[in-house]
Amino acid sequence: MSDQKPDQNELMFIGLLQSFVSSAWIQLGRQENPVTGKTEINLKEAQFTIDTLEMIKKKTTGNLSDKEQQILKSALADLKLKFVELKMKNDSDNTEDN
Repeated sequence: MSDQKPDQNELMFIGLLQSFVSSAWIQLGRQENPVTGKTEINLKEAQFTIDTLEMIKKKTTGNLSDKEQQILKSALADLKLKFVELKMKNDSDNTEDN
């Protein structure tokens, strides 16, 4: 483990990522919405947040530390997996209703 402290920009960037990731988990119904106190799924908003994180990943390519890159890559993989799972369930439920 390195003794080197992360710089202020790295801490701020990781905080920004955590904000988007937390929002996505709320939108995917995995965390309670602190405003409403409810757990709800909003796939449209979750897709927008995931797309925003993808855009950040593309726009920052070559400018991130290894730690920032790994956090972003891991978060996107987890969010996309859950999104696809919920989307498939939602599509299946809608098919059964017809």
